[in-house]
Amino acid sequence: MAEQRGGARDAEDAGRDGRGRGGPEAAGEVACAWDELVATARRTVADGLVVGTSGNVSVRVGDIVLVTPMGVPYERLEPGDAVGVDPDGRQVLGTLRPTSELPMHLAVYRTTTARAVVHTHAVHATAVSTLVAELPLVHYMAAALGGAVRVAPYATYGTAELAENMLRALTDRTACLLQNHGTVAHGSSLTQAYDRTAQLEWMCRLWLTASSVPGLSPALLTPEQVSEVAERLRGYGQGRA
Repeated sequence: MAEQRGGARDAEDAGRDGRGRGGPEAAGEVACAWDELVATARRTVADGLVVGTSGNVSVRVGDIVLVTPMGVPYERLEPGDAVGVDPDGRQVLGTLRPTSELPMHLAVYRTTTARAVVHTHAVHATAVSTLVAELPLVHYMAAALGGAVRVAPYATYGTAELAENMLRALTDRTACLLQNHGTVAHGSSLTQAYDRTAQLEWMCRLWLTASSVPGLSPALLTPEQVSEVAERLRGYGQGRA
C-alpha cells in the first residue's frame, strides 16, 4: 500500500513519550493487541458479518485505542500498519487514517469499562434493525447481552449523532442494533466482543426464520425469564482452578 508502515516504531515511541504505558513492554503489548485486532477483523469477513471494508474493530491498551484503518482491506494489514489514537481521538500511532466510525468506538470507551468493540454490517441483524425497535425475546441468550437488544435510530455513519443514538441503545446492554446499518458489541476482550456480535446475529437470524412461517408467530420469553437466565449465567463456565 502507498502509506508508510511505521506502526511498530511509533508504538515504541508512544511508550517513551507517555502516550502508552512505557517502554519496550508497552510496545510489545500494543503489537500483540494489534495482531489480535487484525485477526478479529479478518474473522468478521470470513464469517460473513461484513463485506469488504465495512465494519470495524478496536481494542484498548492502556491509554491507546487501536482501531482498524479506513478503507483498507483487512487481508492487506500487516504488523507495521498499527493505527492508534488517544481517548480524545488524537492519532498517536501509525500513518493510516483511523476508521470513520472512531466517534462510536470512543463513545463506548468513555462510558463503559469495555476493552474491545466490534462493529459489523451482519445481514440478519441489519434486516431486523429495519423492522422493529427492539429484537423480540426469542431466545434466552439475550441475557448474555444484558436483556432485550435495542435498535438505535438511524443517523449518518461516522457522526456524533450516531454515537449518541448508539449509547442510548447500549444503556445496561453490551450490544445493540443500528437502524439500517448494523451491529455494535463490546466486551472485556476482543474474543468476548466478537462472541457477543456472533450471538446477536444468530438470534436475529432465529427470529427472522421463526417469523417467516405463515400464520404463526414465535413464542417469546418474558423479561423475568431472561433475568433468571442472567443470574444463572453468572456462574457459567469452568472458572479458574
